[in-house]
Amino acid sequence: MSDTPDRALPAPAPPAQPAPERAIAPGSIIAALLLALLVAASWFWSDVLLLTFGAILLAIALRAGARGLHRLVGLNIKIGVLAVILAVIGAIAGVVALAGPAIRDQFDQLIGSLPDSWEALNNWLSGTAVGGVVQDQMENGEDLGNNAAEMAQRLPDLIGTVSGAINATVGGIMSVFLMLIVALYLALEAGRYRAGAVALLPIRHRARASSILDEMGGKLGLWLGGQALDMLAVGIMAGVGLWLLGVPLAFILALIAALTNIIPIIGPFISGAIAVLFAFTQGFDVALQVAILFVVIQLIDGEIILPLIQRFAVRLPPALTVIGIMAFGNLFGLAGVLLATPLLVVLIVLIQRAYVEDMLGDDLD
Repeated sequence: MSDTPDRALPAPAPPAQPAPERAIAPGSIIAALLLALLVAASWFWSDVLLLTFGAILLAIALRAGARGLHRLVGLNIKIGVLAVILAVIGAIAGVVALAGPAIRDQFDQLIGSLPDSWEALNNWLSGTAVGGVVQDQMENGEDLGNNAAEMAQRLPDLIGTVSGAINATVGGIMSVFLMLIVALYLALEAGRYRAGAVALLPIRHRARASSILDEMGGKLGLWLGGQALDMLAVGIMAGVGLWLLGVPLAFILALIAALTNIIPIIGPFISGAIAVLFAFTQGFDVALQVAILFVVIQLIDGEIILPLIQRFAVRLPPALTVIGIMAFGNLFGLAGVLLATPLLVVLIVLIQRAYVEDMLGDDLD
């Protein structure tokens, strides 16, 4: 029996080493902290941020006008900004000086016609079943003495409410004034503030941030231009229609319709209600015709004019626009409603560039 050499056994495999844990980069921690700080600041300082955003929009509009003057007559941008502001102030002063007495007379006529309008409304209510019930409830109310005692008890609350309303009004006026001042500074030194904002980011991200900021500014400028055209179209239609119906102060009411049209959803109702109120001085039939006129104007604007403008300006999905109005209005109140559409424009650009393209790697162009 021959001896066979022993077959070498394989060396035992070394024990598996646990995978090293990936360390979290300090930059990621700082970025997360800054994002959390930004979210907290947006919540607690929402009024300041919204006023700042409104100032940015005004600054974009002022610089657009200044660039137009620069192309037409070669005027310096900064001087052009001041020229645009002086032109706007002069236009407002001219409208007030020319239309002020007519507006006052029309208000006097409106107040004088209120008793007749109230009597006509009572006569109409008395002829309906619901109106009769309402009138009976009003007639069967408590006597004057009890009402007077109740009013006396509520007088301190009423005074507090009036005082709060006055403070809120004064605060709102001061906020608008400060917003105009900030808009002026931003319009005069736009490049300086833009460079300062970009300098807060890491060097490797500054070029991309500058590109995104430029796109935001361009989109907001297109949105402002589209809104200006839409306001002009609504103002012309309202002015011509009110003039044909013989409504006094047709120009002023058309100007109100144009200005309030920038407020999403509720703006047309505000201008329509004001126009109908003034039309009541000419009778119920004229007021009804004015109401129909504003309904037709909004149909034409929503179905014909806006789609044409959005082909060359910023096109936002209607459902997303309504959702944005509800969301920003719920978060920030009336200011959120007023600025919902431009805020949505900025948010869409951020999502497309910073999230979809930079983080997910998709190319949307």
